[in-house]
Amino acid sequence: MSIVAQNLVWGVKRKTIVSDVSLSVAPGETLGLIGPNGSGKSSLLRLLAGLRRPQSGRVAFNGQDIAKLPRRALARQCAFVQQSAASDTNMSVRDVVKLGRTPHRSALSAWSSADEAAVRDALTRVDMLGHAGQPWMTLSGGERQRVHIAKALAQEPTRMILDEPTNHLDIHHQIEILRLVRALEMTNIVALHDLNLAAMFCDRIVVLQGGSVHASGTPEEVLTEDLLQEIFRVRARVATSPYHGRPQIDFLPE
Repeated sequence: MSIVAQNLVWGVKRKTIVSDVSLSVAPGETLGLIGPNGSGKSSLLRLLAGLRRPQSGRVAFNGQDIAKLPRRALARQCAFVQQSAASDTNMSVRDVVKLGRTPHRSALSAWSSADEAAVRDALTRVDMLGHAGQPWMTLSGGERQRVHIAKALAQEPTRMILDEPTNHLDIHHQIEILRLVRALEMTNIVALHDLNLAAMFCDRIVVLQGGSVHASGTPEEVLTEDLLQEIFRVRARVATSPYHGRPQIDFLPE
């Protein structure tokens, strides 16, 4: 269930957006991806999920180059959850989650008991089974993001890549979503803006700057006062939280 990226390069026209990025994620590990706006986080995530092909370099799942995997086979291994966004779909929650079964079904195959069990299990894991018949449009932001994750789980992947899954959510729902991701016990890569949440919920953190890896390590190794000043241009004090034992960042006024 490991993910290994080697020397990834990708860009648009003459602009390089991802520059010689290498990283690895161990089975069952949650890797946080942080960096300023425009640092290449979303582009890198799409390369790691196989949604874009790198101009050079490779991504491998358990040693297998994902560029050589058929799209359907890749979707059975890795689910991509994009940023929470508004939608005017009239579909029910169950029908949204059923879309996650697409990689497991042919165009002419009938809906099976295995498909139904996967959808039901996915909704149960995100605590949304009771909302299965509810219209998508009536859900709150936090509920919608849980349904996004349920749809990904219905793919039955071993890896999940999430692009700012807490975007536009209040703090309660941000913590709820990240607790859920951690509880899934699969290999995760998650891009986050909130550095304190990254410290709380990630096993390791990779810092991107200008499309390149600037730092990589545990939250304690990466989230230093010097790095926050250099990369994010903020003055801060970093201490160990007495409540969760992870780094706690206090941002200082100018």
